[in-house]
Amino acid sequence: MRTSLDFPDALFKHLKTRAAQEGRTLRDLVIELVERGLSAREVVDPQKRFHARPPVIPSQGPMALPVSQMTNADLYDLINEEDDERTIRLLGRG
Repeated sequence: MRTSLDFPDALFKHLKTRAAQEGRTLRDLVIELVERGLSAREVVDPQKRFHARPPVIPSQGPMALPVSQMTNADLYDLINEEDDERTIRLLGRG
């Protein structure tokens, strides 16, 4: 398929120079670079890699402490308690 692309002058010169240095056509170089770009894995920003949404803790009535005053250990206990209850239900022991 034939198409037209409008490259910025500096990019076009860079592509043309690279193609000449490698002894290939501009067309072949651009096709290879586009294919490589499409098959590349998505690069994840290291700052966002470990960004996770906080867990949702379902309310089962009043809590001893407001969530804002709970420590990480308190929150992990709530999460693990829910996981334990779910496991017991799945195993048919509850």
